[in-house]
Amino acid sequence: MPGRLADMVETSVRLLRLLTLLQVRREWSGADLADRLAVTTRTVRSDVERLRVLGYRIESHPGVAGGYRLGAGSALPPLLLDDDEAVAVAVGLRAAAGGSVTGIEETSLRALAKLEQSLPSRLRHRVDALRTATVSAAGGGPTVDADTLTAVSTAVHSRERLRFDYAGHDGTTTVRDVEPYRLVYTGRRWYLLGWDTHRADWRTFRADRIRPRTPTGPRFTPREPPGGDAVAHVLRGVGSTAWPHPARVRLHASADQMAQRIPTTAGLLEAIDEQTCLLHTGGESLANLAAFLGTLAVDFDVLDPPELRAVIRAVAARFGRAAQVP
Repeated sequence: MPGRLADMVETSVRLLRLLTLLQVRREWSGADLADRLAVTTRTVRSDVERLRVLGYRIESHPGVAGGYRLGAGSALPPLLLDDDEAVAVAVGLRAAAGGSVTGIEETSLRALAKLEQSLPSRLRHRVDALRTATVSAAGGGPTVDADTLTAVSTAVHSRERLRFDYAGHDGTTTVRDVEPYRLVYTGRRWYLLGWDTHRADWRTFRADRIRPRTPTGPRFTPREPPGGDAVAHVLRGVGSTAWPHPARVRLHASADQMAQRIPTTAGLLEAIDEQTCLLHTGGESLANLAAFLGTLAVDFDVLDPPELRAVIRAVAARFGRAAQVP
């Protein structure tokens, strides 16, 4: 009996090692797995069958170029996470519970509760320490329905045209037919970048204003976005429309240097040369915008709007008077 128990433990350990190997690489040959596990290829085939019985979908391809691959199954078998992965998932679920996607807060908390119950003591302490020591300053933007994000992201992945009702700034609703390219999250809002088939041009849509229609349209071949960078294109467009007072400012510092000081949500940086860069930004008011530019601690030139220069002159005069000795 002791020998049988030892064999069972050895087999269980080997199955866990095999499952871990299948998760870290897209495809393995039987010989490679046998070498890693120090067993024969026949034992590998037997272990693969055991995992299949447990609910894991493992695809196999015979022949010299064949191998094993862990596929996406219809059921959700247990996941194997190392310490860092478990902590990362827990932190991500905690952030999702208070994030910008409507409808997943309760689901995230349920998943987090299940995960924390299964964590060993040493990891629970790490997760608790992160939770109690940090606060979030994110938010402030509109939330997006989870079903909307799912529908849009599925159309992006499947390369299928998307029809949806879109609410404009003035409250009017129009029907759009779009080749969706990417969903972009700026830290404040979700945006869809896509090719508007009716307007024959690229458009950026706020995801919280999208109401998808079903079914989706025909498949399409994705176009290359302007500049080849979806994030930069969205941020450039958002910078000109998201703020009541958009602005373009030339900063007397490199783009790399200013990227350390300016978050992506505050504007888009474009390198001009090694000493200067262009900032596309904006503010709720010209006074707030002038104050923000003053915090950057670098020289700058206001390219537009001209009204911002007048506000900065007035602020400079006020500061000059305040700096005088009474």
